[in-house]
Amino acid sequence: MFCGSCLRDNSLASALLDQKHDVVLVPLYTPTRTDVTNVSGKRVFFGGISIYLAERYPLFRKLPRFLAKLWDSPAVIAAVSGKGVTVDPAQLGALTVSTLEGPEGPQRAEFEKLVEWLRTESAPDIITLPYTLLIALAKPLKEATGRPVVCSLQGEELFLEGLPEPYRSRALGLIRAMVKDVDGFIAVSEYCARHMSEYLQIPPKKIRVVPLGIRLEGHAPRAPRAGSSFSVGYLARIAPEKGLHLLAEAYRALRQKTQGQQASLQVAGYLAPEHKGYLAAIEQKMHAWGLSGEFRYHGEVTREQKLSFLQTIDVLSVPCTYDEPKGLFVLEAMASGVPVVQTRRGAFPEMVETTGGGLLVEPDSAQALAEAFEQLWENRQYAAQLAARGYAAVQENYSVETMAARTAEAYKYFASQSSTSFM
Repeated sequence: MFCGSCLRDNSLASALLDQKHDVVLVPLYTPTRTDVTNVSGKRVFFGGISIYLAERYPLFRKLPRFLAKLWDSPAVIAAVSGKGVTVDPAQLGALTVSTLEGPEGPQRAEFEKLVEWLRTESAPDIITLPYTLLIALAKPLKEATGRPVVCSLQGEELFLEGLPEPYRSRALGLIRAMVKDVDGFIAVSEYCARHMSEYLQIPPKKIRVVPLGIRLEGHAPRAPRAGSSFSVGYLARIAPEKGLHLLAEAYRALRQKTQGQQASLQVAGYLAPEHKGYLAAIEQKMHAWGLSGEFRYHGEVTREQKLSFLQTIDVLSVPCTYDEPKGLFVLEAMASGVPVVQTRRGAFPEMVETTGGGLLVEPDSAQALAEAFEQLWENRQYAAQLAARGYAAVQENYSVETMAARTAEAYKYFASQSSTSFM
């Protein structure tokens, strides 16, 4: 799928390269999939098939490496994962703990392969991990290179909280014990920094905040729409925690006050196999409410399709039922001149209040969402003002180039704290 973390990391690496830094982006588990030029390497470490077999069947931990190359092939991994592999944390507890146990656990061979490869490369000035689920890499990579290791914080707590016991407690304990092995953490929002400092017991002084940035090419202010029709948009994974069911209820409440006028609920995003029933239930409700003709699911969209999709909606809302630390979709909507309506939780308050590009409403309230939509429907001039503010703010403060420059500064800071030169 198009993963928000992969999109962010690939865009960051690409922008750092454009700014003349030397960057190597190494895929783990599966080949990365992005909606822009992919700058990651071809070789996949910790291949998803290998780590599954090593965790599930002890025999596979001792097989010759030339055999593992067969299923470590990016083409094989992509073919298998493309058939709808679940990413439900409820089914991945043992594998998560297996990886966090590091070189002393079932994945020892995978750690050794990565370390051996890294020793053949020119020593980097700094190594960065995408999230704390891979924090077990910090110590062996530092020992192999003598260089500092930093780690991004970008939403892994949702996965950790979804793990069943005893895996959840075991995973949290392992991560907290390895915080000392990381020289610094980069959080994607102020909320993320505060929450993860407490959740993972990270000293606040070890965290720097670098807000998200997006590629602005292709984004343009939404063209004025003729007529009085109104389109509510959703652009995110189709999953209960993202709140599409709540948005559908809000849309129903909106339509009870706007009968006889044209409107639609437009939805786009990746649908995992385990959530097909969830979407089907929403579609059934829309049908029962007499609104099936106004509901359209566009499927997972490419970058070009996403840009076109944003031009067709009047407001975007992804009413997450958890404290979302990122919210790339908020920036993408604003970059296309679309105001947002978001719940007052997670990183959304700082994003909306900083940009002025939308409205904040009470969490978990379909009625509050509906009232905000009605306000924007009835006052198109106000909606246009919000859109203009959001567009200007994203252009000025949330480009991928700005994110890359701030990240490089954070890398230099953490490297200097570790008495290691950077560049």
